[in-house]
Amino acid sequence: MLADTGSGISGFGDWAEQLIAESTGKQGTGLLPVVVEGADAPGFADAGPDATAVAVGRSSEAAGLVTSGPLGAQFLLWEYAVAVAGRLLGINPFDQPDVEAAKKAARALLDTPQALTGSQEPTAVIGPVEVYGGDATGTGEDGTLAAVLRRFVAGAPERGYLAVQAYLDRLDDASAELLRPELARRSGLHTTFGWGPRFLHSTGQYHKGGHPNGIFLQLTGAVTNDIDVPDRPYTLGTLQLAQALGDAQVLADAGRPVLRLHLTDRAAGLAEVVRAVQELT
Repeated sequence: MLADTGSGISGFGDWAEQLIAESTGKQGTGLLPVVVEGADAPGFADAGPDATAVAVGRSSEAAGLVTSGPLGAQFLLWEYAVAVAGRLLGINPFDQPDVEAAKKAARALLDTPQALTGSQEPTAVIGPVEVYGGDATGTGEDGTLAAVLRRFVAGAPERGYLAVQAYLDRLDDASAELLRPELARRSGLHTTFGWGPRFLHSTGQYHKGGHPNGIFLQLTGAVTNDIDVPDRPYTLGTLQLAQALGDAQVLADAGRPVLRLHLTDRAAGLAEVVRAVQELT
């Protein structure tokens, strides 16, 4: 668990997240970095025995470890520590064997456009949200998105984690980041959040190569103003969807549960998802 407690280094948690997850998450082992909003964030202040709370900056009551110092010193400390961790885990911290798998799957989908359009039918449609994967019977409880999420979260293994993967616009859809603390608080699971496709090159390695105890919530959205990719027969929206579906395919092939929520109306869909999360107990 990583919380910035006044380090003054903007974005350091995201850098450390990639370093740790991509370096150690392989061969069924690794260290899962969970970057949180602050020292009082769910999952940090109440970190369980299977987690180490690390404060970057000032000391914190909830932190088991504290690191401080200028940017260069932090780089050296964390890079050295991760190399030592790789040695102790018996893995090579300098390769990323599972990152390429998602790229290959995305390229294959782009080569077969029919796999992206019309080949998948939603297991349920709840207002502005289409549900793909997960337990199709989840809506049978009360016909709500909260029921789908409740059953999905309940399927997490003991000491498992939940990864929220948002293939959305990190500016226009910024409210999606609110889902991490809410899901962590209500599910009791270690919960990560990543913007797609960025996270594919950070926690994405751990998701597929690390401990097989994660469940994965993908968020995708309808594209209204798309842009052609130069010299390619597809658009940026199509490329993004291929990356999401390709990663989901690789995760599913590795036995990792994936639930995708597609927002046919982004603003209304996100509001619906937030409401559903707030109904979890």
